[in-house]
Amino acid sequence: MEDTKVDFNWKRGRLFHRLPCLVLYQICLENPTAKVLSTSSHPKSKWRPLPLDTVELEKLASRKLKINSKETMKIAEKLYTQGFISYPRTETNMFPKSLDLRPLVQNQTVDENWGAFAASVLERGPNPRHGNKTDNAHPPIHPTKHTSGLQGNEKRVYEFIVRHFLACCSEDAKGQETNVDIEIAGEKFTATGLMIIARNYLDVYPYDKWNAKTIPVYNQGEEFQPSSIEMVDGETKPPPLLTEADLIGLMEKTWYRHRCNSCRSY
Repeated sequence: MEDTKVDFNWKRGRLFHRLPCLVLYQICLENPTAKVLSTSSHPKSKWRPLPLDTVELEKLASRKLKINSKETMKIAEKLYTQGFISYPRTETNMFPKSLDLRPLVQNQTVDENWGAFAASVLERGPNPRHGNKTDNAHPPIHPTKHTSGLQGNEKRVYEFIVRHFLACCSEDAKGQETNVDIEIAGEKFTATGLMIIARNYLDVYPYDKWNAKTIPVYNQGEEFQPSSIEMVDGETKPPPLLTEADLIGLMEKTWYRHRCNSCRSY
C-alpha cells in the first residue's frame, strides 16, 4: 500500500494568472502537512449499452471500428440480405416484449470467442436496457443467426453487432468508488479511487473501457506528508475537430428536433 501513488487534484481546478497561483503554491510548500478532511465510498455503475439503432451503429462503427458510415451501412445491408442480422435501418432502441431474445442469444453460444458469455446471459435471462425511441416498425439491430465465415470489415461489423447485443442483454458493470478530500495550508485537494467488483457486460464488449484505480485507506483527521507538491503550467487548447461520429450525432439531434416542431405545428 505504501508504494501506491495517489494524485490529489487541486479543488480550485486552475487559475489563469501565474502570480496568485505561485503565491498559493509557495504557502503549500512552506506548510506541506496534509490533513484528511473526509472520506466517502459509494457504489458505482457503468451502464451497459442501449439496444442498437441505425444512427448509433453508424456513430459507434466510426468511433470504435474506424469504418465510415457509408461503408458500415453497405456492410450491414449485406449482412441483412444474408440473414445474419435484422433490418439495419431502424430508429428503435428498445426491444418489443413480443420478441423472444433467448433463441437469439442461444444462437451465439457456439462461438469460440463469446459463446461462454452468451451462455451466462441465458442462465440469468436476457435483460436488455430500454431506450426511449421506437419507429413502431423495426426492432433494434441484432444478430439473427451465428456465422464464423466472414472476413475483413464484414466480420468486424458483424462481431460488433453481436457483442453489442449480448452486452445490452447482460448487466451493468459494478464498482465501488472512494473519494478522499484533504487540506494543505488551507487549500483543498481531492482524489478518487475505483474498485471494480463485477465487470459483467465489459467481458464481452471490449469497445468500452473502465479501469480500476487503487487508492490506499485514509481516515478522517489523519495527517501525512505528500511525497511532492507540484504547480503545473498548461495552455487552453481549442476544441478538437468534430469526428464523423460527432457529426452523425449532431445531425440526429437536429433532425429529431425539427421533426418534433413539425409535429407540434399540426
